[in-house]
Amino acid sequence: MQVLVRDNNVEQALRVLKKKMQREGLFREMKARQAFEKPSERRVREKAEAVSRARKAARKQAQREGLLPGPKKKERPPRPNGNSGGDFNR
Repeated sequence: MQVLVRDNNVEQALRVLKKKMQREGLFREMKARQAFEKPSERRVREKAEAVSRARKAARKQAQREGLLPGPKKKERPPRPNGNSGGDFNR
């Protein structure tokens, strides 16, 4: 995994790196490896994860078929200056 540092902006590069690591699940894996997990506990955890994945997939399928309402969309308040955000010439 690599991140390019542009204009000596190390802070931005670190933010990008953290986001990539989060997306890859590195932090979760490091936390899981800190302590030994008994095989029986591992089986229970993996079974619970599989159940939650199956429930999520069933919920999404029901939403696609129209049996459940879709996720609520967050309404954003309008910008104070009335600008839609497309003005890059400042």
